Amino acid sequence: MKILIIEDEIELVRALAKGFMKKGYVVETATDGKEGLELYYINEYDIIILDLNLPSIDGIDVLCSIRKEDKRQKVLILSARSDVENRIKGLDMGANDFLSKPFDFGELEARVRSLLRREIIQQDVVLEYGPIKLNTQLKQVTTNAGVTVELAPKEYAILEYLMLNTDKVVSSEKLIEHIWNSEANYFTDSVKVHISNIRKKLKEACGIELIITMRGHGYLISKGEW
Repeated sequence: MKILIIEDEIELVRALAKGFMKKGYVVETATDGKEGLELYYINEYDIIILDLNLPSIDGIDVLCSIRKEDKRQKVLILSARSDVENRIKGLDMGANDFLSKPFDFGELEARVRSLLRREIIQQDVVLEYGPIKLNTQLKQVTTNAGVTVELAPKEYAILEYLMLNTDKVVSSEKLIEHIWNSEANYFTDSVKVHISNIRKKLKEACGIELIITMRGHGYLISKGEW
């Protein structure tokens, strides 16, 4: 999953980026509203963490610009403006959640996980597909027999994204947009290599192929297979 953090407190930005990267997220950052919007316009993000007190363009104006482009983009406001009026204003302008500073990183990460799960019916932290279970909180994959599948961070992120988009064909370009940062090379075989590794590990663990290749289009995990 790919996060954009728009926050002008440098130390906080570094701490948040470090914390989320440890949890397996891809993180990009901006320290003012103008830079944040520029990144938003040229990249795709699964969620945006947005401060309100920003230089160049205020956070509320950034939020308004995002909502004009995309009503479904997930935005979590993280702000010292904790009074009820600003909470209401932020939510009315289209924010999906609001967390006041100071805050606990564990709570922030839990809210991010919750927002990322809202598009799917599954409300638990565990995604299940056939013989495997994926725990989005522990970042862990196991089989129904209790065998842990050891995946590298990028491998886990790809499998999680495919499972969150069950029955949808996901292109290599889409995976790169959500799993790698904006400096990734779209013409490498990185996705193909990672998919091959995931398949090998899952087949060793449960004996079957789980990821379907749709030649010329991308990759698919289908509920219809089970």
